[in-house]
Amino acid sequence: MLSLFGPARAGYCDGVSRRDFLKVGGLALGGLSFSGLLQAESRANLHRSHKAVIMVFLAGGPPHQDMFDMKPDAPEGIRGEFRPIPTSVPGIQICEHMPRLAGMMDRFAIVRSIVGAGPDHSAGQCLTGYKDLVSKAQGGRPSLGALVSQLKGPVHPDVPVFVGLSPRTGEPRWGNPGDPGYLGLAHAPFTPFRSESRTSPSVPAGGGANLDAAAIDATRLAGRRSLLAQLDGFRRAFDNDDAVRGMDSFTQRAFEVLTSRRVYDALDVTREDPKVRARYGGGNDVHENDGPPAWMDQFLMARRLVEAGARVVTLGFGRWDTHSRNFSTNRTRIPKLDMALSALLEDLYDRGLDRDVSVIVWGEFGRTPTINKNAGRDHWPAVNCALLAGGGMRTGQVIGATDRHAAYVVDHPVSFQNVFATLYHNLGIDPATAVSDRGGRPMTLLDEKEPIRELI
Repeated sequence: MLSLFGPARAGYCDGVSRRDFLKVGGLALGGLSFSGLLQAESRANLHRSHKAVIMVFLAGGPPHQDMFDMKPDAPEGIRGEFRPIPTSVPGIQICEHMPRLAGMMDRFAIVRSIVGAGPDHSAGQCLTGYKDLVSKAQGGRPSLGALVSQLKGPVHPDVPVFVGLSPRTGEPRWGNPGDPGYLGLAHAPFTPFRSESRTSPSVPAGGGANLDAAAIDATRLAGRRSLLAQLDGFRRAFDNDDAVRGMDSFTQRAFEVLTSRRVYDALDVTREDPKVRARYGGGNDVHENDGPPAWMDQFLMARRLVEAGARVVTLGFGRWDTHSRNFSTNRTRIPKLDMALSALLEDLYDRGLDRDVSVIVWGEFGRTPTINKNAGRDHWPAVNCALLAGGGMRTGQVIGATDRHAAYVVDHPVSFQNVFATLYHNLGIDPATAVSDRGGRPMTLLDEKEPIRELI
């Protein structure tokens, strides 16, 4: 956690002591200093190509049959309240509350036949390809971002390979940005919007911010400018400091990362063209009970971070665990996803990033065909759905199919690991690659190494 506020103490003129500075190295990397990360990276055989992945996690399990796999001819009590609309690809229909995505469906691929989901709430399987119990039994499977950090290393020395934008959530498994597992904390994500407590105050009287997303609003985000000013002050103060000049090269580089404006400029969406920002919708919602906020600006930050040099950016968007009020809630939530995601894709194409940046949107499982007495849908791990774009993939198509109630896969079952194999392929990484666990044993990235052939 990076916190530059509190009572002034003896030290530098901005009220930050040398001890405070030494704490900066633990910024949301599981307590590990950046110098430790840099030491680990220096020992790796680093490749410099800049393929990237933006992963959008829809916490709680989005209703596949009310979004991307609609069944308008199903009986009442199954088909739901939303109607399908045509898209830019003949024969493909999606929910009426996603008109922007419908108009650019040629740039997306829908996978309607994901199988093998776990029954419990967790971002883990969407981040690693493994169920949590399997991952734990194998010593903690690393997330996609952690493995890319290990195998590819940094594009730019001032920019972390792996950035997790998800804030902490009341249900901690929904706020997981991607654990490093047995690769160790050197490959944990840089997480600028997390704090020790979701309820801790993030802005003291007088302004400023410590990048805590307990309650994200315009005031708190604007406070990043104060943070930048303080980091600039750090740089000026330490330029002539004998202690800093005596640091080893890794710690010196860590300081350069932390005080570089490159990452913080990427996070500062107020620097974006107002017209572009308006396409994303801007602003944010507060946390939805114990889930992530529907924070539109994360999508723009993700694009800016990738441009700055990040290879993997994860974010959580909204709370989709609709055991009740599925339709009334999603009439508001789905259009927000439609706006932010369509803006991201349009932006990637406009900037020539569409072949290099893969985008995936999914949740931990689907939802029941039958609508319950509370107008909700419950957990349904038998089938799941995903939306993919970019990465040079063959888009404008649907992969797989479910039965007439969207209950079971009847054509082309796709596993979570098949999706990960596709993402690794797009990143230029062989899914058969092995990394060492804590005991030095070689562990291949995936057990199922076959990508989705229709996409590559």
